[in-house]
Amino acid sequence: MNRAFSIAEEHPPRDGMTISTVSGLRAETKVSYFSLGRGTDVSAESYPTEMLCVGAGGTGRFALGAGADGKEVELGEGEALVVPKDTLCGIAAREGFVYTEVIAKGELQMNEAVKAGEVFALADLAPYEKGSIVNVDVVSNEGFKFVVMAFDEGTALSPHRAPGDALIFALEGKAVIGYEGREHPIEAGENFRFAAGGLHSVTANGKFKMALLLTLK
Repeated sequence: MNRAFSIAEEHPPRDGMTISTVSGLRAETKVSYFSLGRGTDVSAESYPTEMLCVGAGGTGRFALGAGADGKEVELGEGEALVVPKDTLCGIAAREGFVYTEVIAKGELQMNEAVKAGEVFALADLAPYEKGSIVNVDVVSNEGFKFVVMAFDEGTALSPHRAPGDALIFALEGKAVIGYEGREHPIEAGENFRFAAGGLHSVTANGKFKMALLLTLK
């Protein structure tokens, strides 16, 4: 998809339905988009590895664990949650909820600022630095890396190629994505997908923050 798009708009919630869509990213790591309609839920289940969830639209309630050790957290747009491995997780939506689900293949390495089972705002992880681009590794393993980047006004990533498919989540401000010789404006709430080996660049239009999911295998 060689254009800016919105995961939430491309996969709108439909009343009474839970819809899962494979992202199309070519990787060992499973990346899917989920849309939960008003009053719907995903039954509690657990995985042998951690699961990363990134909110795209609306609000979802995550029930983590069971019994006295269980708790409930809410995930919204621009926020993320790492669900611990071997932990029951049920998800429900009151008014509709859209999110990206990343199921890790192998244990995750996590930034010290991130705690499994706790919701965090992605934009808060990377501060702006004058004249600089700040890169913060959030979670990663051998199969993928998820980072947050903060671009000060006037900064840019020069054209380059990545070894795997990638997905951008624009978090704050505006930028221009260069991709295979064409320019694509992007702003907070939108996404952009790169194919492995695609020549791309990022130029901030003012201050800009984004998250990047880069597949490695």
